[in-house]
Amino acid sequence: MRQIPMTVAGAEALREELARLKSEDRPRIINAIAEAREHGDLKENAEYHAAREQQSFCEGRIQEIEAKLSNAQIIDVTKLPETGRVIFGTTVTIYNTNTDEEVTYKIVGDDEADIKKNLLSVNSPIARALIGKSVDDVTIVGTPSGDIEYEIVRVEHI
Repeated sequence: MRQIPMTVAGAEALREELARLKSEDRPRIINAIAEAREHGDLKENAEYHAAREQQSFCEGRIQEIEAKLSNAQIIDVTKLPETGRVIFGTTVTIYNTNTDEEVTYKIVGDDEADIKKNLLSVNSPIARALIGKSVDDVTIVGTPSGDIEYEIVRVEHI
């Protein structure tokens, strides 16, 4: 299988979710199923069916996280030499020449991406346009509303 790039923080967040699912959610759901069984006829027992559905979702998520972690290529950008180039895990500040706005993004794996927190997926159009570029380089990103020109202001390994 192909490896999935992931930051240290992203891997830690998945490990925490996995621990919570196994130690808290799974036992709670098992108890709910046992309690619902005590109510009698399982055919028309909505609580039982809801608990089984929760169990199915929980077990599926556990398998998904375990698979992602087993295929993860965890990259700690702070341990990589600073080349001044935009790479996976770097924090990059870009200047939109069309709107005169500056924004800072951290380039992360797909599972970690959250645009509201300025965490940009490595597979997003902006990140793909920035990867390999250096400070003062200009790149153009094609969007549905037209091309946007960005200038790289700062690249940080944090």
